[in-house]
Amino acid sequence: MLQPAAPLSSDDATGTGGFSAGARAAVPVVLGYLSIGLAAGVVERAAGLSVLEVLLLATVLYAGSAQFVAASMIATASPTSAIVVAVFFVNLRHLLLSAALAPSLARLPTWANALIGAQLTDETFVVAWSRVANGGQLTGAWMAGLNLSAWSAWGIANVAGALLGGALGDTRALGFDFALAAMFAALAVLQLSASGDAAERRRVRAIAVAVVAAVLAVTAALALPGNWNVIFATITAATLGLVLERWSSGRTS
Repeated sequence: MLQPAAPLSSDDATGTGGFSAGARAAVPVVLGYLSIGLAAGVVERAAGLSVLEVLLLATVLYAGSAQFVAASMIATASPTSAIVVAVFFVNLRHLLLSAALAPSLARLPTWANALIGAQLTDETFVVAWSRVANGGQLTGAWMAGLNLSAWSAWGIANVAGALLGGALGDTRALGFDFALAAMFAALAVLQLSASGDAAERRRVRAIAVAVVAAVLAVTAALALPGNWNVIFATITAATLGLVLERWSSGRTS
């Protein structure tokens, strides 16, 4: 079970738990967001949004998958209520991400936790969770550095894409659609690079889960319509990961 982080101290503010350390940890996410955000800005502008509306969408909604969904629905003149409902369900997973980190941030005030949760994304969650899994602590300053760096990069990239607009043409031809996969690959390598017996066990579990997820996703794609293969593979592999973690914890306790 995760232990709550210690209160923010002067050492945390300048040391390994400080803002600058969180910003440095965000570098892989920032690099990925610059290209993906650029593509998002182009798509949103093509959907009829102004540059200001693209900026508001990037800074307030701040969710890549939800923004792409919203842009496609806006382009087809979908009702506002339908867009709101779709975005709500696409982002519902963030409740689980926030809940997973909550024990490590329990000593922070409610307003600070609310800000951290509002700026949490899939990618920044992976970075923060890797720190916890490797024995590190989460502080308010570290999370602020991580989240604000990623959030700023995403907003800047969205606006840049909106301003460039048609000048970029088909962003897929530039390889931007591969940026997301490349970013998660880099984050996976960072998660698996820690040393020690506990890290070795996590590495074996992670590789096993990844292999199972990949095999199930490809196999299920031949039998299930639409994107149900992704959902099926995700749920099954996540369940396997939980079972392996509980089994490993029971053996070492």
